[in-house]
Amino acid sequence: MFVKLLTIVFIFLNLLSQFPKSSSQPIDFTYNGFLPPLTDISLEGIATVTPNGLLKLTNYTMQKTGHAFYTKPIRFKDFRDSTVSSFSTTFVLAIHPEIPSLRAYGMAFVIAPNPRLRYATASQYMGLFNITNDGNVTNHVFAIEFDTILSPKFNDTDDNHVGIDINSLISVESSPAGYWGIKGQFKNMNLISGRRMQVWVDYDSHTHQIDVTMAPYKKDKPKKPLVSIVTDLSSVLLQDMFVGFSSATGTIMSENYVLGWSFGVKGNAPPLDLSKLPKLPKWEPKRIYSIYKTWMPSVCIFLIPFLFISTLIMLVRFVLRRRRKFKEELEDWETRLGKNRMKFKDLYCATKGFNEKDLLGSGGFGTGNILDATDPKLGTNYDRTEVEMVLKLGLMCSHFNPHARPTMRQVLHYLSGDAILPDLSPLDLRRNEMMLEINHGLSETGMFTCGSSMVNSIVSASSGR
Repeated sequence: MFVKLLTIVFIFLNLLSQFPKSSSQPIDFTYNGFLPPLTDISLEGIATVTPNGLLKLTNYTMQKTGHAFYTKPIRFKDFRDSTVSSFSTTFVLAIHPEIPSLRAYGMAFVIAPNPRLRYATASQYMGLFNITNDGNVTNHVFAIEFDTILSPKFNDTDDNHVGIDINSLISVESSPAGYWGIKGQFKNMNLISGRRMQVWVDYDSHTHQIDVTMAPYKKDKPKKPLVSIVTDLSSVLLQDMFVGFSSATGTIMSENYVLGWSFGVKGNAPPLDLSKLPKLPKWEPKRIYSIYKTWMPSVCIFLIPFLFISTLIMLVRFVLRRRRKFKEELEDWETRLGKNRMKFKDLYCATKGFNEKDLLGSGGFGTGNILDATDPKLGTNYDRTEVEMVLKLGLMCSHFNPHARPTMRQVLHYLSGDAILPDLSPLDLRRNEMMLEINHGLSETGMFTCGSSMVNSIVSASSGR
């Protein structure tokens, strides 16, 4: 009996030893394209798989996120200790913006505790975090971002960079996108070029070094990494994590693709068979006016009423300000005895255009001796005729109507006595001024229409004074 029991225990232990240490995940996997149906890749948001095997994370839909994760959890830590195992991954990506001249939001390779990043938002958060949890140590998220937007909020170096993110979109290390050539020269790469490019991500559990390397499609892996940093991921990664990709769109959209992907724990990721990767679609150039067709009508619905109301308010303010400017001020005696004034239009009609025969009177526009304006420093030793002529010339040259001012030739004739100065009495000056105002007013408002009753009332009023 004891021998049988011992035999059963031995067989049980032998069978138990045949199971892998972690039955929840394979050691590595490889996708040379993503031909449907996919049973071990979960898609969320606007992420889809094209018929020819492209993993399409985003499309031309505004303010959306797209996620694609390997469905089985990957064990990053052994039972014996809390050290994160070495891992590596390689993938081929391509980013094509809707409008080549406008940069949209990029994408990221992600290691997260859950494949469903439900609280992540679009735009600059790339479907990884949101405004409240960005930077929280409880996120336990490790990501490699391929950022195509300059966000000062996240201390971005430029709008075309690769960064290592730990629990936040503020990268712990970043670099402009590119690669190091054989001769040690740095060569830039444009992430939104729509061209295929390959990326390698490696983590060494002994040195805690993270290396991110990229190169154009079908080029060998450069010896020098693009971004490199030493940091222990033991406090970041949990025992079981999920690996995948995340992307998002904003007001400007782009199509973000993954053509192939391989991942490995405790060793290098299997190489991709580039000959089996699917081809990208052929994109036709899309001009910027095609975008205006979609959102310009919506803008006009709000913009046109706003402009109309703003113009109306400005017009009302202008009219009120003009009325205040030309508002008549009542004298003290008018306040006590009542307003007793005549409109300029009525005066014009009563005098038949200020005709000499129908002139009601003079004065009220200023009277006096022009020599009273002489500079007292001259004393009395001067020619009164010459001073009067100079003062009158000054009045003529400073006339408010440019057409009434004398020319230089006329001034010389007046000074030499070859021409006689016109009458510059206050009444004549005011009459000329009023005639100019009338002509200007008639051109804008039309001719005055005067009745005989108006003339008689004004004449009688003038005679009563």
